[in-house]
Amino acid sequence: MADERFYATGKRKTSVARVWLKPGTGRVEINKRPSEEYLDRETSKMVIAQPMALTNTVGKLDIYVTVMGGGISGQAGAIRHGISKALLELNPEFREVLKRAGFLTRDSRVKERKKYGRKSARARFQYSKR
Repeated sequence: MADERFYATGKRKTSVARVWLKPGTGRVEINKRPSEEYLDRETSKMVIAQPMALTNTVGKLDIYVTVMGGGISGQAGAIRHGISKALLELNPEFREVLKRAGFLTRDSRVKERKKYGRKSARARFQYSKR
């Protein structure tokens, strides 16, 4: 494991995250910025840290991420998905733990499209009887 890098792609809503893991000191870099600077919400930082906490790899790997599309919450979810898949590349024994936590499943919930003749996907205009 001298100079190995492990790559995976994570997705959530309309966000796509490309994740590289490499043995190191636990630095997390998102779009060439530290994760603390890129993610302002505490919950987003927690979401990203979940796979490492579950597999006891906190502080052992450097993580480099390029993420695009969607908002902050979707990007955080995409990064978590990518990190989980990259951890599998690193060590296939993590599969059971990550699968049970639901981190390997792509969250397929996306915004429903707006329908014609309606205000949004399902909302109708107010009905007036008279």
